[in-house]
Amino acid sequence: MPAMNSSLESAIESPSTTSITRRRFLEQTGLGLAAASALGAPAVLGADAGAKIRLGLIGCGGRGSWIAGLFAEHGGYEIVGAADFFQDRVDTVAAKFQLKPEQTFTGLKCAQKLIAKGGLDAVAIISPPYFHPEQAHAAVEAGLNVYLAKPIAVDVPGAKSIKESGHLATKKGQVFLVDFQTRANEFFIEAMKRVHAGAIGEIAFGESSYQCGRLGLKGPAGNTPEARLRNWPFDIALSGDIIVEQNIHTLDVMNWAMNHVPPVRCTGTGGRKVRVDVGDCWDNFQLTYEYPNKVGIAFCSRQFDCDAPGGIINKMYGSKGALLTEYGGSVMIRGAGDAFYRGGRTNAIYKEGAQTNIKSFHELVGKKDASNTTVDVSVMSNLIAIMGRMAAYGGRTVTWDEVMKSNKRLDPKLGDVKA
Repeated sequence: MPAMNSSLESAIESPSTTSITRRRFLEQTGLGLAAASALGAPAVLGADAGAKIRLGLIGCGGRGSWIAGLFAEHGGYEIVGAADFFQDRVDTVAAKFQLKPEQTFTGLKCAQKLIAKGGLDAVAIISPPYFHPEQAHAAVEAGLNVYLAKPIAVDVPGAKSIKESGHLATKKGQVFLVDFQTRANEFFIEAMKRVHAGAIGEIAFGESSYQCGRLGLKGPAGNTPEARLRNWPFDIALSGDIIVEQNIHTLDVMNWAMNHVPPVRCTGTGGRKVRVDVGDCWDNFQLTYEYPNKVGIAFCSRQFDCDAPGGIINKMYGSKGALLTEYGGSVMIRGAGDAFYRGGRTNAIYKEGAQTNIKSFHELVGKKDASNTTVDVSVMSNLIAIMGRMAAYGGRTVTWDEVMKSNKRLDPKLGDVKA
């Protein structure tokens, strides 16, 4: 992971005012998910050489179950607990990892029940994003290391809570890692290093997009709390809408290229025009993010079928060259002389990125390295996604100062469902 920009902390607090899942997308575009290379044996756990990290899984849906398998394949982890709102999902994971009934937990407070049971070194939080701040806080307070899926939260107070939990983890010597696959990819890392060193010169403008088809339902659609929890990616309060839950990947690359300086303002629109049969999330966004020095970056996204090519693409144009990236495609820098960087293809990034982060998490825990460099950059990207949602929902311009002052919380209003 590249070192965090030294001004990032102050930028978050005092900014200048100057699934279609990716897995389904990669399958549909023929990019596949097979890893291109093995990642090697697990790292030695310092003084505890050979010890396995006792891991509790929070969120046993499709990605949760899948990523639990990657933890197990690594060899340095033991799955010792599972938590999910739904019994059937917990049962599937329990059968896969031979967990006893007393190691499984259900209900809205399933994570807290798992943590209170004890016997854990770490948790992997792969639940709906609405629950992330509360679950991460409980884990850090209990002295556990945290592996957290993106997005980290659905609203500004939630994002700030994650930041506080991440910093508390650092103070307590606990690891807190946010799982962005692009930030673990060698071609993205090298390209960004070169951009920050001036390879493309002064950035003039950019383009960022996330175009894909609609997601499949995980159960019958409906307005009951259970139906909404099954199909949480379609629910604004549970997911943050597509711009937060999904489009954050391309917005994270955008802000990475801008060296983690937040946008000054954002203007946007969008709507719910095609996919109107489930949930309340929008299916398209169009935004302009303005960075300092009048650098404009156009963003657009869709999540509906229209018989058109998709892609998770960023293009940054500078005075000496251009950065061109695609999640699952090529990463390169076009330019003359030293500006040129051939880069490479990222066909297997969905799986390899997760594997690399799982490996890094194991190494960090073993070394007791609680620098937690993924926290602040992930918080900023999450806030930038929320900024775009605020601008689009209002059909207006939103400033970074306004975002940072927002205290609006999204409430899924789940009623009397079991805790």
